[in-house]
Amino acid sequence: MKGPDPERPSGACTGRREAGEGAGRSGCEAGIMRLTVFWERMADHFGAAYADSFARDHVMAGLGGRTVHEALAAGWSAKEVWRVVCTVMDVPQDRR
Repeated sequence: MKGPDPERPSGACTGRREAGEGAGRSGCEAGIMRLTVFWERMADHFGAAYADSFARDHVMAGLGGRTVHEALAAGWSAKEVWRVVCTVMDVPQDRR
C-alpha cells in the first residue's frame, strides 16, 4: 500500500470520508467532488476539445509537477485538482 503523497497540500480536501462523516454536507466540506462535475467544469472553462489536451499536457507545480491526469491517478481528489487549476489558470470566482 502506498503512503501519503508528500507533495499533496496538507489539510486539503481528499475526497475520502470515514463512515458516518459528512452526512448532509456537500462539496469539499464533505470531501467530495465527482469526476463528472470536474470534467464538466474543465470543459466549461477550456472548451470540450481543449480540456483533455490541457489535462494531459500542462504540468503544474501546484500538483507536485504533475498534469491533471497524473494527479488524479496519483490519488489527488478532483476538488484538490480543480482548486489548483483555478489558481494557475486564473479561473473567475463565479466558475470555481
